[in-house]
Amino acid sequence: MITYASYTDVGDREKNEDSIASLCDSNSGLFVLADGLGGHGKGEFASASVITTSMQLYSDNKAGFSLDRSFEKAQEILLREQQERNDLEGMKTTMVSLLIRNGAAKWAHIGDSRLYYFKKKKLVTRTLDHSVPQMLVAMGEIKEKDIRGHEDRNRLLRVMGSPWSERSYSVSNDIRLSKDSAFLLCSDGFWENIIEDDMMGCLRTASDVSLWLQMMAQIVKHNGRGKNMDNNSAIAVWFEKD
Repeated sequence: MITYASYTDVGDREKNEDSIASLCDSNSGLFVLADGLGGHGKGEFASASVITTSMQLYSDNKAGFSLDRSFEKAQEILLREQQERNDLEGMKTTMVSLLIRNGAAKWAHIGDSRLYYFKKKKLVTRTLDHSVPQMLVAMGEIKEKDIRGHEDRNRLLRVMGSPWSERSYSVSNDIRLSKDSAFLLCSDGFWENIIEDDMMGCLRTASDVSLWLQMMAQIVKHNGRGKNMDNNSAIAVWFEKD
């Protein structure tokens, strides 16, 4: 059985350029989050565009839905919309998607919006950002914990809306789900203000998925207070075998 909760907050910004969407029944679902870039409403348009494309593809053909196809089609439509609006630079966005179907999960992402996968209340893995600080971690120049406060944390290497010469998004393998699996999809405005230990602490304490997300959001707001807080959004998903 799948249960989920969603959250989005404008933070200290004038516009909320994050977009989130979920389409789910008790045994399958698609969850998508995007963080628009560009300001002045351009990022808001871009994030909404890729979300809309993904959800439409899933709604049209749930059994045949492919994360690869959704990213490729969303990119194609966004690039076309840039041409139509004569705005090739301003309309870009991250995206992270989770597909649960037939007792298995698969996810894909581009940019620095993240997915965290937990099993038995412990963190199993997370997506790796397509960003300068994540690259520096891979090179051994900084530690993982240094990403959150790094001066270049907003410099992204791959996003939707920038032309691709090859596939720029990352896709996981299919993961067979067991009882007590949990996922968190979130924008950088969310994960920058909560560490993984606190995510797990809230997970161990929460009695349901809505409470888990609510507890994390309170920490995010507390830690982001007085820091010109970015838009911050998240989707929390629990999977429990019937």
